[in-house]
Order: sequence, then structure tokens, then C-alpha cells
Amino acid sequence: MTNEVRSFNLLAFRGKMKVLHMSWMAFFVTFVVWFNHAPLMSAIKDTLGLSKAEVSILLTLNVALAIPARIIIGMLTDKYGPRLVYSILLVACSVPCFAFALADSFVQAAIARFLLGFIGAGFVVGIRMVGEWFPANELGRAEGVYGGWGNFGSAAAAMALPTLALLFGGDEGWRYAIGTTGVLAIVFGVLYYFNVSDTPKGSTYFKPKNLGAIEVTSKGDLFLLLAMKAPIFLALALLAWKLSSGGVDLLSATGANTVYAVLFVGYVYDAWQAWRVNKGVFETPVPALHRYKFKQVAVLNVLYFATFGSELAVVSMLPLFFSDVFGLSMVQAGLLASSYAFMNLMSRPAGGLISDIFGRRRTLLILIAGLAIGYFTFALVDSSWPLVLAVITAMACSFFVQAGEGAVFAVVPLIKRRLTGQIAGMTGAYGNIGAVCYLTVFSMVGFDVFFAVIGVSAVVGLLALFFMEEPRGHMAEVRDDGTVELIEVA
Repeated sequence: MTNEVRSFNLLAFRGKMKVLHMSWMAFFVTFVVWFNHAPLMSAIKDTLGLSKAEVSILLTLNVALAIPARIIIGMLTDKYGPRLVYSILLVACSVPCFAFALADSFVQAAIARFLLGFIGAGFVVGIRMVGEWFPANELGRAEGVYGGWGNFGSAAAAMALPTLALLFGGDEGWRYAIGTTGVLAIVFGVLYYFNVSDTPKGSTYFKPKNLGAIEVTSKGDLFLLLAMKAPIFLALALLAWKLSSGGVDLLSATGANTVYAVLFVGYVYDAWQAWRVNKGVFETPVPALHRYKFKQVAVLNVLYFATFGSELAVVSMLPLFFSDVFGLSMVQAGLLASSYAFMNLMSRPAGGLISDIFGRRRTLLILIAGLAIGYFTFALVDSSWPLVLAVITAMACSFFVQAGEGAVFAVVPLIKRRLTGQIAGMTGAYGNIGAVCYLTVFSMVGFDVFFAVIGVSAVVGLLALFFMEEPRGHMAEVRDDGTVELIEVA
């Protein structure tokens, strides 16, 4: 292996480093498109004549489809490769982006926003791509850079798009600003396809045997898989409830009940698919060499629920927190709250790097404990605190949250190579599930209880970590010719 292949130099743009840079930029573009409406919502509201309830609906619809989309995109990535899937996703999602820019009514905007949730699944694709190109001892920092720098796309959209809308001018400058992000998605989708490959030259891209459901390797793991699928559908049911009379009253009781019925049927079908793909474990035991423990995935799901789920929720409410508690203007509160998102640039890569050096499980134990302490401290913040101390608390909490995210996805590609997209999809979906649950809690309680609830969920994640095992040795994959390849995981 050459020094170029072994080295990890962020200033390089060749080989694996080129793939890393192209991938985080693709992820960056997906987040720019996914959150292009948020900084322009005031202008959008005025142009389309939206009510406060309708604005709330658009914000909810924007994240709804991302939950199942991450599962679907994960499967497609494992089957067809990240290069093709990322490129198609970027180009295809430009269509609802343009549709939103051209919307003349709430209904048109709502449909476009719902469909744009699909681009929120882009994160999953790059996890598999980066996992193919980097060895185990560099994987944490590589996935951290990918996730942290790409995730900054939402903050970049918040900073750049209002200015871009002003440059286009007029009351409908926001349409051109949002349309520009659609063009960016098309351009980068094409660039990505022609500048990366799924694996380094000479490496094998391992694909799952079945596309219908994630493969497991024991009877107990199949039952655990079915249990872990349930919250995905329950979170979608919770979103439907928020759109019904229980929330903004968009769906009628009949409409909401129809959605619940569809989701129930969907879970039953998904469970049947899992049984169809994995029923062989009841007939013939999987050889020890080819087994993996699904409990590893389950623990990562719980941890991402607490980390990324809380990040999405806190970013949404933190300006309001600083405004209400400290009497700041919304501009001042927004600037202070943005420090939470800015931490992503360093915190997530730092979490991955620490994981590479000190071990996956030990790093997660420390970071999740810090996250719990951070949120319990946040629950104590009130107007009697010095503002600077409240900001320091927010930034310290942000570090543990985002470093924890980096450490979670330092483990994901080390579980089973051919299933990395599906594992990343399920774990990523749990992050969105966490956001839905936390924001629902926030709608019902005060700031202190909200932060305390997140702290309690972090403690649950900390307890779950005691069931996780440190990745060691090798994982086995079978080539098309029947030979076995051992892939180092530690």
C-alpha cells in the first residue's frame, strides 16, 4: 500500500481524499436543498398568504418523508452502489425543489415540501461510500468529516439564501434563491457521478443477497429487528396526529385514521418482508464466520435518537429559548443559537477521531455521559444565569451531541460491510424519530422539562451502551466466486 493510500491529508484531493471531499460536498448540497425554505419562511409566508398553522405544517412535512426515505435509500445504496444512488437522488430531488419555488398555493408548497424530505436521506449514501474507501483506523475521522462538514449545509443555507434572495430582488426573490439550490443539486449530481467510484481499484463491492429487508443472522436478532422497526411507523403516526385535530387540524379524523391504518398495514408488510428474507435462520444456523450481532445496530439506533434527534430539536427551538429566557431580539437570539450548529464543523470529526484513537465503545460512553450532563445542566438555565454562561453551556452540550454523532457513525460501517447502507439508513432514521419525539414533548412542556427529558433519554442510551461490544478482528464477506474476504474492523 502506498503512502498516498495510507495518508489522511484533508488538503489532498486525490484517491480516497477526493472521494471524501466529493461526498461531504454532496451531503452539504442535500442539506442546503432540504433546509432552503427555513431562512426564507417569512417571505414565503407573505407571498403565499400562509397562516401560522400552515407554516407549522410545512416545517413538519419537510422532515416526515426523511424517516422512511433513509431506510429505502439505504437499501438502494447497498444494491446499486453509492455513486449512482447519490447522483440520481440529487438530480431527482431538484424537481420538487423547483416545484416549491414555483408554488402558488399552500397545497402545492406542501406537496413539494413533503417530497423534498427524500433528499434528507442523502446522508446515508455517503456513509457507505466513505466506509468503502477508508481503513478501520481512519474510518471515524473520515465519517466525522463527512457528517460534520456536510451537515453544515443547513447553516450555510441560513446564511446565504436570504442575501441571494435580496440580490435577485422583489417580493419573490425567494423563488429564485430556492430555484438556484435546485440547479446546484443537478450540477453536483452530475459532477459526483463522473468523479467518484464505489470502491478503490481492485476492491469488491459487496451487495446484500436480498433487497426486501435487512439480513440478520440469528433467531433472536430477527425478533429484535421487528421490535426496532416499530418506532419508525409510530413516529410517522405521531406526525399524522400532529397534522390532525391533535395538532394543527389539517387532517380530518377520517383522514388521520386512514393514515394510521395505512401505517399499520405498512408495518405488517415490512415485518413479513423481514420474515421472508430471514426465515432461513430457523432452518439452518448461519456459520459463525458470517454472523453479526444486530444488538450492535439497536444500540446505535438508541444513541442516534438521543444525539442527532436532540440536535435537530434543539436547533429548532434554541432561538426561542434565548429570546424568551434572556429577553433578546430574534436576531440576537438567532445569532447565539447558530453557535450550536457551527460546532458541527469540528465536533463531529473530533468525535470520529477520538473514536479511532481510544476505541469505539469507550468513546461513546464518555460522550453520551457528557451529553446527559450537558442537557441536565441546560435544564437548570434560567434568566438569573449570566448570558455568557448559558451560551457556554449550549456550546459544551453541542460538542458532546455532535461528537457523539461522529462516534456513532464511526461504528456503523464496521458491523457488516454489505449491509452498511441499510444499517446507516435505520440508524439515521432513528435520529429523525428522535427529533419528532422531542419536538412533540417541547410542544407540551417548558424549556426545563424539555432539556431534562433529553437528558433522561441520554441516560437510557448510556445504559444501552453496556450491551454493545467493541468491534474487533475482522468481518467476513463472500465474493462472487465464492471466496471469503476478511475485512479488518479494528
